[in-house]
Amino acid sequence: MPSVHHVLETALYCDDVSRAAAFYRHTLGLQTLFEDRRLAALDAGRETVLLLFRRGASTDGVPTPGGRIPGHDGSGPLHVAFAVPQADLSEWEARLAAQGVAIESRVTWGRGGRSLYFRDPEGHSVELVSPGVWTTY
Repeated sequence: MPSVHHVLETALYCDDVSRAAAFYRHTLGLQTLFEDRRLAALDAGRETVLLLFRRGASTDGVPTPGGRIPGHDGSGPLHVAFAVPQADLSEWEARLAAQGVAIESRVTWGRGGRSLYFRDPEGHSVELVSPGVWTTY
């Protein structure tokens, strides 16, 4: 059986893509790969991309020169987790506080990993998580 390497893209759906993209650039330091009225694609590190779609803008799919992208959309508060070194969690917590981003929750996992949870401007649950959560991480 062929193997899967890793998740390449994660999508969040937003009412204000520009505001959400600015939050991820300013708060987490993600770099923009592409941005237009429909979406912003941000480099989420190590061959991963965070896609921020304008809510409802992709339900019909999108034709491209190479083929059609099937329709998709989402509603409500979704979740995304970013892997960070455990040694950097205190620095991340200080950075979030300095930027006025409230920590919603802190979790210490049974395998030794730790998580910080907060919300983006669209209400999505964002997690910074260190190794020691899953058997694979």
